[in-house]
Amino acid sequence: MGGAGAVTPGMGDVNVERVFIVGCGDIGKRVARLAMDKGAAVTALVRSEESAAKLHEHGIGTVEGHLDDPESLAGLPLRGATVFYFAPPPGGGITEPRARAFCAAVRPGEEPAKVVYLSTSGVYGDCGDLIVTEDTPANPQTARAKRRYDAETVFRAWGKERGVPIVVLRVTGIYGPGRLPLQQLTSGQPVLFESEASYTNRIHSEDLARVCMAAAEKGEDGDIFNVSDGNPGTMTEYFNACADALGFPRPRQVTMEEAKKVMTPLMLSYVTESRRMDNSKMVGKLGVKLLYPTLQDGLKASVAK
Repeated sequence: MGGAGAVTPGMGDVNVERVFIVGCGDIGKRVARLAMDKGAAVTALVRSEESAAKLHEHGIGTVEGHLDDPESLAGLPLRGATVFYFAPPPGGGITEPRARAFCAAVRPGEEPAKVVYLSTSGVYGDCGDLIVTEDTPANPQTARAKRRYDAETVFRAWGKERGVPIVVLRVTGIYGPGRLPLQQLTSGQPVLFESEASYTNRIHSEDLARVCMAAAEKGEDGDIFNVSDGNPGTMTEYFNACADALGFPRPRQVTMEEAKKVMTPLMLSYVTESRRMDNSKMVGKLGVKLLYPTLQDGLKASVAK
């Protein structure tokens, strides 16, 4: 048999013929479109008939099941398919039960050809001004990042046991149409003074979808890829650029001490960690040419849509 079903661990350059998406939101639909444009049949896991109907409008087949209900996952049509696992972990704790439930549901002989897991660059923790490569040790600090790293570990162990290639994408902040910080800008949430702001990184949603497809086609078992546009900036620069693009006033700036009093815990967790992500492996091995290599390019396209 040819196509996806012929994949073995360690092979690259695969013709993806069947795709199964777990967590088919914005990025999932973008990946589905790219896959279908290449002739692949795409199926997604959904929790409701309403979700199924919306995906059917995009030409995406569906199977109903819930990651929080392991029994509902029995018999998923995975054999020979490339799985994109985009589903987020549940809130709370530092482990990822949904990834475990998915892996446990795959029957012997029904293994997928490959799994591309969407993780987060947060697994590296706070790296200060250092350049972060895929060889930088993982050091997750937040519960959110620990859950993602646990999922990475689960998939790698399962893939090794079952002979399924696992490719991990450590994704930075995603922006694009419908993904700009409108609520933060309109509610008057502050940002740090530029002199205190840490490094942050981002990737446009359409570029992320293209990286996902390239990882499915060229990624090898055990590969980890940092996914970013390769142009680190600060969160303050990002919010100012978004405000300018949207025609909003720039947010007020505060010291770190004041930020600890007025920022939400989630926002504070973002601004207290710093990373300068290196994307050279993504660009080199996957051969991805970014559509939006700079924030200015990406914001212009995002606002236009």
